[in-house]
Amino acid sequence: MNFIEIVETVGKVIDGVGVAIIALGTVLAAGIAIGRMVRKTGDVYRNFRNQLGRTILLGLEFLVAADIIRTVAITPNAQSVAVLAGIVAIRTFLSFSLELEITGRWPWQQTPVEASASR
Repeated sequence: MNFIEIVETVGKVIDGVGVAIIALGTVLAAGIAIGRMVRKTGDVYRNFRNQLGRTILLGLEFLVAADIIRTVAITPNAQSVAVLAGIVAIRTFLSFSLELEITGRWPWQQTPVEASASR
């Protein structure tokens, strides 16, 4: 097995981990939400969205890592790097948007948006 095959395999494994995190996290979040609905405890919808958002964020991080590994190690030409930059930009925007939805603040903010707006 040569270097390129090893890197490709590592990239595929990390991709698989990212997809598995999203799939298993979704099932787990749904199971917890169903349990809360049955027991009628807490804000089921908000908790479900928060757990699902965190799952997606973690999965996206693995998917970005796999893309970076494969692009930089296997095909480091201008076109593949430009495609990678686009993918990373889109996924970064999604990550920031999900972070804002989950926590009520941008990743670089110290306090929630609602608290700073009321001052």
